[in-house]
Amino acid sequence: MADAYLIEPDLDFINQVGALGGEDLKKCYQCATCSVVCPISPDTRPFPRKEMIAASWGLKDKLVGNGDIWLCHNCGDCSTYCPREAKPGDVLTALRAYTIEEYAQPKVLARALKDPKKLPILLAVPAVLFLVVGLITGLLNFSPDTSEGIKHYKFFSTWLVDMMMLPAAGFAAAVFALSLKRFLGDIHQNALAEGKTTKETIEVGGFIVAFLKIIPTILKHTKFSECTENNDRQIAHLLTMYGFIGLFIVTSVIFMVLYGSYLFPAGPIHGPWSQLNPIKWLANIAGVALVIGTILLIKNRSAKKDQISTYFDWYLVYLAFGLGVTGMGAELTRLAGWASVTFAVYYIHLILVWTLFAYLPFSKLAHLVYRTVAMAYNEYAGRNF
Repeated sequence: MADAYLIEPDLDFINQVGALGGEDLKKCYQCATCSVVCPISPDTRPFPRKEMIAASWGLKDKLVGNGDIWLCHNCGDCSTYCPREAKPGDVLTALRAYTIEEYAQPKVLARALKDPKKLPILLAVPAVLFLVVGLITGLLNFSPDTSEGIKHYKFFSTWLVDMMMLPAAGFAAAVFALSLKRFLGDIHQNALAEGKTTKETIEVGGFIVAFLKIIPTILKHTKFSECTENNDRQIAHLLTMYGFIGLFIVTSVIFMVLYGSYLFPAGPIHGPWSQLNPIKWLANIAGVALVIGTILLIKNRSAKKDQISTYFDWYLVYLAFGLGVTGMGAELTRLAGWASVTFAVYYIHLILVWTLFAYLPFSKLAHLVYRTVAMAYNEYAGRNF
């Protein structure tokens, strides 16, 4: 006699998936066209048909810990060829948004990131913190000396910036650490239950090797090129990704040089750095890439009338765009000699950077982490992908 599985539909889960963009879920009549046409679905236990069935039945426990919903890149092929217009790609996007909220703690932040009414509060938090901490510590100067040129650190001290940014980044790292420990355990149990792997435990060494193997795929975004409907997103995503990577490298180098220089007699090396410095080249190129990449993302997403875009999606795109524009704007207005304007733009830029760090585990950008882990696990499990 076959094993019995008790089905306990979670109606609230179904409704939430619908509210997050999977509103056409119930149109699915399980023909499996989506799994057949998907160019990146594994040969063994392919998606997204099984996920569509589980979602329509409200089987939350079979989806929240399912690594396959992260393997989907929402290329749109399944939605285009679906005879019932159930839009499986949008359903899996909604499932990912729901999963982020389930794993990230505290959940109140995850819910706030999905509510546009909460955005002013979320932005007000860093805006007020910078002012309050700056005034209390004396590291904020509303009348900086510009006689020797405009220097942002004379307005917002470097110590103040790092005093704000490091805890925000540390908080995000801690949230991810706790979330991923549970997430990896859940996708392994799901894989065992669905026959995606026969390995009883996860070997750390083997998983690290699998992670290293999928890095080229991520850096080249090759999965996007395999899609037929939305492969034009590859360039936009690459520009945005490399923009962030470049700016991360620049920030890390400047941080190490600044604090490392305290060890030398000449004292700390503050900015602004010369435009001829290679690090400055990288910063400018990365900043331009981020702006262009996000503009293309906005253009592409706006043009996709058959693809649902929720506030959760737009929040990330416009945040990245705002980071690029304010970062480049702060530099250009400084070079133009507009002191009051550049300090204001720099303040906005700092607010957005803090927002990116502190809220990262609760925003759509968290998919970079969850998807990477899911892809590494898929490689580790030995599925054809």
